[in-house]
Amino acid sequence: MRRVGSVERLAQGLAVVRATDEGYADIGSTLVDEELTSVGEVVDVFGPVERPYMAVSPASGVHIPALLGSPLYAR
Repeated sequence: MRRVGSVERLAQGLAVVRATDEGYADIGSTLVDEELTSVGEVVDVFGPVERPYMAVSPASGVHIPALLGSPLYAR
């Protein structure tokens, strides 16, 4: 498990996650929170190459606004 970023904002029903300096998760990757609960799936990667953003489609039952500022991890 590696940290891939934190939830920066919400847009059109998606969570926008800013990648860490170490890297980002690929499209189709499942992201989890600190308790290893599935948060959602990466559907797009965009922005600057050095530190891109990831658009994450939330898993069913996940309340994304509660995750603002929280770190997310890729399995």
